Amino acid sequence: MDRARTPTPRSDVPMAARTAPPLDPELGLALAALGAAARAPITPENLAERQRLDATVRPRPTAGDLGADGRFEVRELRVPGRSGGPDVTLVGARPTGLAGPLPLLYYLHGGGMIMGNAWSVLPRVLREWALPLGLAVVSVAYPLAPRSRYPAPVEACYAGLGWAAEHAGALGIDAGRIVVAGKSAGGGLAAALALLARDRGGPAPVGQLLLSPMLDDRGDTFSSHQLAGVDPWDRTSNCTAWQALLGDRAGAVDLSPYAAPARAADLSGLPAAYLDVGSAETFRDEAVAYARAIWRAGGEAELHVWPGAFHGFDTVAPRAALSRDALDARTRWLRRVLTRPGSDTGAA
Repeated sequence: MDRARTPTPRSDVPMAARTAPPLDPELGLALAALGAAARAPITPENLAERQRLDATVRPRPTAGDLGADGRFEVRELRVPGRSGGPDVTLVGARPTGLAGPLPLLYYLHGGGMIMGNAWSVLPRVLREWALPLGLAVVSVAYPLAPRSRYPAPVEACYAGLGWAAEHAGALGIDAGRIVVAGKSAGGGLAAALALLARDRGGPAPVGQLLLSPMLDDRGDTFSSHQLAGVDPWDRTSNCTAWQALLGDRAGAVDLSPYAAPARAADLSGLPAAYLDVGSAETFRDEAVAYARAIWRAGGEAELHVWPGAFHGFDTVAPRAALSRDALDARTRWLRRVLTRPGSDTGAA
């Protein structure tokens, strides 16, 4: 069994791979302002402490907070896990007062599979997409590694997707207009859900919104070496996260594509994809390769590589010009994929 590769510079990596692309000046200032402690890599030795700190400082709004003074209807649901697995918590929200079944953005939070929660991402998702586009949103509280390893997180996400589609009428959503979405680890999970839904004959999303997706456990792309020690989420943190999720299976030759979608040999028959990534982030080359593989399989993918952007740039600096451009591009794609001929979404 192959083991995960050690995230240290290799002698066979060209010297050019160790020269990082320049940062966008506005984003560079925002990154510098984070300070060295916030940018320190996650290692197996400090993982537990970083998880504890994340759970302490990351905002976790209540359902009342998410309601935003009545602008959104919010409810938390406990739904059955797949094949007798543990129940899954879903946090659902929709703009108040919108009639008729709404398109659903099924959203999976980031955090490298080891951090984050389903609640903290919702205020921004609701503000930026649910309200202007007239969408319902479901955010999934999938279990985190290393306490829960593959396949528990992706199976929880799949169980929630199936439940939401099956209960579309009660939820006021249109099961024929679902987009699976996520950032970083959530983007990887969204890609895996699209593969699972295709292969199991499950709910068929009309789109997959993959933002800086975490797709490849092997950690051996050019950009993973090029941005080592530079990107806030570099190959040291990435290797730690994949090992937490996969254990000894990290880097294995026969790893399932549902664990790491970059392993998929067949990307045909998938929903329309949107991928974006920064030119100065670890995941750049695996995201570009995934889009290229979709095209080669005859599929549809829109790819944006934001010049000078690092991982999580739009979270660190949401008002930066490049962050606003990225939001605009994502929103335009969502509107297009949900308003294609034969689909009456009522989206603004």
